[in-house]
Amino acid sequence: MIEKLKPILEKNGIILDSSTYAKLEAFNEMLLEANKKTDLTNIKPEDMHIMHYADSILPLANKDLFLKGSSCIDVGTGAGFPGMPLAIIRSDMQFCLLDSLKKRCSFLQYAVNELCIKNVQVIHMRAEDAARGALRESFDIAVSRALAPMNVLLEYMIPFVKTGGRALCWKGPQIFNEMLDSLSALEILYSTPDGLYKIPLDGLEHNVQAILKIKPSPNKYPRRAGTPSKKPLV
Repeated sequence: MIEKLKPILEKNGIILDSSTYAKLEAFNEMLLEANKKTDLTNIKPEDMHIMHYADSILPLANKDLFLKGSSCIDVGTGAGFPGMPLAIIRSDMQFCLLDSLKKRCSFLQYAVNELCIKNVQVIHMRAEDAARGALRESFDIAVSRALAPMNVLLEYMIPFVKTGGRALCWKGPQIFNEMLDSLSALEILYSTPDGLYKIPLDGLEHNVQAILKIKPSPNKYPRRAGTPSKKPLV
């Protein structure tokens, strides 16, 4: 996997040392092995370097998005993307990987322990519930990849972010229509678009939409578990 990933990263100015690549490779091997028994990802092994790793890592080229010492929550991390690759590379940051499925969290905790990754906390909880407790408004950054439409995703993510922090949403070519559908959600959640960053992957239209949080989230959001997806903010 690494021999395919490394040229893509270096082409975009991301230079990693051999020990970092070794951890990425080890995590990938753990994921492939675990995926034989537990359905963690449907991406084919030969496509992992692009669809999981490059897609997760390339936004690091935009240095203003991931500042040294910042805290980041990956909302709906799934098999650990983008959170695990980001955490492996950015040991100067603190990461929380949040997911509602126990099997995913169990795998991620195993990987964190095996790889001795010290800057990651894995939490098994729904976003709507987690954002009402100690994690509320406690992160500089929230990230999420392929979790939900933007007007749903914002209700999941924004309550985790401190005022002045950002939600970074990985999106495909539908981003412009999704943003149009999210105007009410942005207003309700006191947030605003703060830049669209292209992920330079050949033949793929992948983007990161940054959303800036302007002031604290209203206490009623997020609504109870299941409501944001059934009744999106419009």
